[in-house]
Amino acid sequence: MSSLNLDDFTDLIERPDGGVRRDAEARRERLVVPPGSLGRLDDLGEWLAAAQGSVPVRPVERPRVVLFAGDHGVAELGVSARPAGSAAELVREILAGGRPVGVLARRLDVPVRVVDMALDCAPDAFPADVVRHRVRRGSGRIDVEDALTPQEAEAAFRAGVAVADEEADSGTDLVVLGDVSVGGTTAAGVLVAALCGTDASVVTGRGGLAIDDLAWMRKCAAIRDALRRARPVLGDQLQLLATVGGADLAAMTGFLLQCAVRKVPVVLDGVVAAACALVGQRIAFRAPDWWLAGHSSGEPGQAKALDRMALEPLLDQGVRVGEGAGALLALPLVRAAAALAAELPEHTDEPGEEPAKEPARDLAQDFAKDGEPAAE
Repeated sequence: MSSLNLDDFTDLIERPDGGVRRDAEARRERLVVPPGSLGRLDDLGEWLAAAQGSVPVRPVERPRVVLFAGDHGVAELGVSARPAGSAAELVREILAGGRPVGVLARRLDVPVRVVDMALDCAPDAFPADVVRHRVRRGSGRIDVEDALTPQEAEAAFRAGVAVADEEADSGTDLVVLGDVSVGGTTAAGVLVAALCGTDASVVTGRGGLAIDDLAWMRKCAAIRDALRRARPVLGDQLQLLATVGGADLAAMTGFLLQCAVRKVPVVLDGVVAAACALVGQRIAFRAPDWWLAGHSSGEPGQAKALDRMALEPLLDQGVRVGEGAGALLALPLVRAAAALAAELPEHTDEPGEEPAKEPARDLAQDFAKDGEPAAE
């Protein structure tokens, strides 16, 4: 029997400090620019202050991109524009710096960490620090079989918790979370549809490398079939991840929850991260207070999940490439909000003191003194 008790996260996760947030709001009222004139940057700076427990807010100095990687058996059905089992090629390109996330990360001076949970390749294909948390080679075809055994699901979840602890212990002060997968958006769609009680067609998108209409119909059918298998286990979130998730999704869920425990803010990327966050919300209702939606990917499943968690994307640039790239674009916005909240000067007038005013002049008397009759 498993020793993992997901209910513990409800007790361990606290909301960002409400008292600090009120102090940050009070400080915002004293800044030289009017409240509201910076739009969402005001709210973002106050949220970050509460997450850090610090007024003024500290700069984000040690962010990190963390990507969980895996292949999904459901890709064999032709639900993705990429061949089944080809996520390892994407990982190689990311490690070589040739993908969009690598270019952006270099420009923003942010390290990228890839965690192989279930790539369909030999374990020695990548460095030890990439593969040391691997649970299995690929995840099961969720329309007809479980993605993972219960033991594998627990191992993947615990791996995500361990990665979160490693990041917190190393001083990471903000995480940009994404995935590298083939078939992952199909599994994510099943989780979102199951947890939101909606139909497969409502959450079925076309993926980062857009699929055609026939592939979309195959994907919709796969989500529909997997939904039938998901509904009986909705009350057990770990079993849900084992049934219709995958090793990378289970690990991301554990990672998100443990980041909330360790008070490390997370910026979510696309539909896979959003689906895992939705599972995390079911486990610990306060956890989403530690997460930001980096951008809108255009995936209907992502929009559904974010709406359920009341998370509004920071950006909408139509970025569908995945791999954390869209969320990484939001990092400069977060840093800008922190800088404005911390560095803008406050009013110099004492509280309650009215600025000195020049006495009003009696224009009628001025005209009379100049020899002109004063107006009646």
